[in-house]
Amino acid sequence: MKVEEIAAPELVPFVPHEIIIQPNQSWLRLDWGQLWEFRDLLGLLVHREFASKYKQTILGPAWFVLQPLMTSVVMTIFFGRVAKVPTDGIPPMLFYLCNQLSWNYLATNLQTGGAIFMNNAALFGKVYFPRLVVPISLVLSNLFACVFQLGCFLLIYLGYVLLVPGIQGLHLTLAVLLLPLLFLLTGLLSLGVCLWMSALTAKYRDLNQVLQLIVQLWMFASPVIYPLSKFPIKWRWLAELNPMTAILEAFRICLLGTGTLTAESMSMSICGTLLMLLTGILLFQRTERTFIDTV
Repeated sequence: MKVEEIAAPELVPFVPHEIIIQPNQSWLRLDWGQLWEFRDLLGLLVHREFASKYKQTILGPAWFVLQPLMTSVVMTIFFGRVAKVPTDGIPPMLFYLCNQLSWNYLATNLQTGGAIFMNNAALFGKVYFPRLVVPISLVLSNLFACVFQLGCFLLIYLGYVLLVPGIQGLHLTLAVLLLPLLFLLTGLLSLGVCLWMSALTAKYRDLNQVLQLIVQLWMFASPVIYPLSKFPIKWRWLAELNPMTAILEAFRICLLGTGTLTAESMSMSICGTLLMLLTGILLFQRTERTFIDTV
């Protein structure tokens, strides 16, 4: 019998390694490295939110397109035909469909992420991970719906250009390349508001009902139904305090070639978005320490 020699496995030097979990003593500090370590979890949550939203539905992801399309048709009939609301010479259907791109993104983020602590209390109470991963995943998953809606808008836009004679001023320019930045700005603004509302609803649950009213009032305070050019000039500064005003006007400039936008209003929108986001992160981190005792 032949006996083969078996080489002994190489010994791997022992390297001491330990993970220390300790509370963050300062709610002014954000651990960006920890967020990056949990990027795989972020991807799983994005897939879960996107897949579960329209699971066991008849039309599935088609609702991404049908919802803004039907809303634009209703607005065209009542505001464009009945109320005769001006749209700066743009066909009402294109005008309202363009506005729905950014506004629906904001509204959907607020409706799904306005009560993060309440909706995920069971998950947060079992395992530790950076709580900011959940609201970020909601904002990213809702961004996929905007891609479908943008494709629907471009198809209808092309149909107007090719099939409807006599339409002037419809043209795409290089400004369309700024759309990713506008979607990013809308996402950051909605994320900041979601963090604020989540921190508040963790203690005051009835604010979750007020959120629906806030979204509706915010829509009428933003140039979604009407263009900013029809707003009284002496009160236009008040409309520009709304961060969504400049974003909506910028979307129309990029996609429809018309809009009322100044550098000052865009700067105010960016500053307001960053202020809302930073204060929202700080309040969210402060609330996540003790929310499990109150939810």
